[in-house]
Amino acid sequence: MSPTSRFASIRNGEAVDFSKVPVVSVEEFRSSILKMAATGHRLCALVRDAKKDRTAGGLLAVLADDAGGKLFLAASQPMARYPSLTPDLPQAHLFEREIHEDCGIVPEGHPWLKPVRLVPPDKVAFFKEEGAEIHEVAVGPIHAGIIEPGHFRFQCHGETVHHLEIQLGYQHRGARRLLSAGLDRRSLAVAESICGDTAVAHAWAYCAVWEALSGCAPSLRAEAIRAVLLEAERLANHIGDLGAISNDVGYLPAAAYFGRMRGDFLNMLMLVSGNRYGKGILKPGGAAFDLPDEMRAQMIETVKRSIVQVREVGNMFFGEPSVISRLEGVGVISSKVCDDLGLVGVCARAAGVDRDVRQDHPFGLYRFRYIPVMRLDSGDVFARAMVRFLEAQRSLEFLRGLLGHLPEGKSAVPCGAPAANQIAVSLIEGWRGEVCHIAKTGRDGKYEWYQVFDPSFHNWIGVAMALRGGEISDFPLCNKSFNLSYAGHDL
Repeated sequence: MSPTSRFASIRNGEAVDFSKVPVVSVEEFRSSILKMAATGHRLCALVRDAKKDRTAGGLLAVLADDAGGKLFLAASQPMARYPSLTPDLPQAHLFEREIHEDCGIVPEGHPWLKPVRLVPPDKVAFFKEEGAEIHEVAVGPIHAGIIEPGHFRFQCHGETVHHLEIQLGYQHRGARRLLSAGLDRRSLAVAESICGDTAVAHAWAYCAVWEALSGCAPSLRAEAIRAVLLEAERLANHIGDLGAISNDVGYLPAAAYFGRMRGDFLNMLMLVSGNRYGKGILKPGGAAFDLPDEMRAQMIETVKRSIVQVREVGNMFFGEPSVISRLEGVGVISSKVCDDLGLVGVCARAAGVDRDVRQDHPFGLYRFRYIPVMRLDSGDVFARAMVRFLEAQRSLEFLRGLLGHLPEGKSAVPCGAPAANQIAVSLIEGWRGEVCHIAKTGRDGKYEWYQVFDPSFHNWIGVAMALRGGEISDFPLCNKSFNLSYAGHDL
């Protein structure tokens, strides 16, 4: 029997009646996931399926067929414990830790069942290496910059890092709890606030889930406006990261130029939405505002100017031998590590992994307009910086064509209430990587639960792996090359 027979199949941004999702024994659930993973399917999500009153529930798995553009859903019968997936499928390690933390279901045999978010800071159990000349370095959770809290614990021999353990969870905003309590007027604002620099991607994922559950189909013009905002958000952050990397290696001319250009793309978001984060313009059914001709003309001028400037400054930065010598060979992760751990976004593509939701599970306008996926294979800081540079250029070319020929139609259509007993999955390629929203409705059409996975949830372990065998002095540069979010993790 094919392992897919144990799963319901949907496309990105679609909903299915939950009665069509197979509910199987724990043994079948586990073996089916492992069989699917062995054929190249990626564990996109593993969550607890339980009603709001926390009555007995099982697990729900979402596996992504990135080559075939399909998502597969299966559910397990209720259980209190089960044989852990992690020893055979490392992609499951953080999902299982989170489920155990949230509801107490025990994945027996999990190698490191440490709490993900809810452990008191004074009771954190860290891995400790012992031996002659081994020493420990602790960084954070309070940092020198104006950033959010996160703790990094290094086990070192001299300057060489043997192990890095990253402890997050120092802040809890209850975002998923608030979304599960919806639908209400604040839900979209909560989704936009999950990760402030990824407001457009999270808002789009939220809207796409609602639209799938209600059967709403936004117009092509609305999807085009959303794509404009998403690529502007990508540009602002990619260019900002290139400036930050320039600053970290002490190449200040590029840092200054990239920093100024980042302002151009933030101002583009402000022009459209009234703020520099792109909040308040996406809504279920489309966009809250249209793009009039005068506004589009102003944006086109910014894009045309930026095409030249980004290329010139990027060539200056990557053409400097002292810069390249500082970036190459630092913080290397392999494509195997990316696949084993389920890493997403820039860090995966920089290691040669062909993974991008816009290509693999196209959504909105990306179903009709293709953006080439940029990949390198060295997996180091240089590759992660270069992928950002290449993606920024592709986004600019995409925007120049789209803004010049925006589809006709309404910017929004009415979007009704979600249907009862449905489940929907939405994947959006944010600038860091895959943003995933999953929602299940009950008999009253209200959410029974709502789950969110920011790309940082998947990728923080990548930072730890990239430091192994490297020098501790490389940590700031390596960490910046990933530039992950604390807020996106600490939901």
